[in-house]
Amino acid sequence: MNYWLFKSEPDVFGIDHLMKMPKRTEHWDGVRNYQARNMMRDGMRKGDLAFLYHSNCAEPGIVGIVEIVREGYPDFTAFDPDTKYFDPKSDPDNPRWYMVDVKFKRRLERTITLAELKEHPELEGMPLVRKGNRLSVMPVAPEHWEFILGLE
Repeated sequence: MNYWLFKSEPDVFGIDHLMKMPKRTEHWDGVRNYQARNMMRDGMRKGDLAFLYHSNCAEPGIVGIVEIVREGYPDFTAFDPDTKYFDPKSDPDNPRWYMVDVKFKRRLERTITLAELKEHPELEGMPLVRKGNRLSVMPVAPEHWEFILGLE
C-alpha cells in the first residue's frame, strides 16, 4: 500500500463536499502539474490511502482520509472548453492529464495543522513541510503516515 496527500481549498472542494457526493466518491480532477500527474497516473493504486489537506484557508491542515477507488485515467475536464481545467493541447487520443477517484473514509478527530506538522522533527523529510513545496498531490512515507495518525 502507498500513502498520499491531496491538497484542496475547502471552499472549492473540501471534505464536506466529498461527504455529500453520491457514495462519498468523486474524481480528483484539475491537476495541472506534470509531477503530480505522474504520481496519479503511475503511482496510485486502488486501495491506497491519502490524507485530505485543506489549503489556502485560515487554518491549513490535514482534515481526513480518503481511499483511491479508481486508478489513474484521462482527466476529461481537459477536453471540455466549458470547464476551468480545459487544456487545448490535451488530446483524448493522447491525454496529457490524469485523475483518480477518491472515496471518503473518515474525518480526523481534529485538524492537524501545518504549523503543528512543522514542529515535529520526525516529519522533516515530508514534502508537505518542505519550504516552497506547492504540489497539490504528494507521496507520504509510511513512517510519516503512522506518526501523523498518532497525533490525532
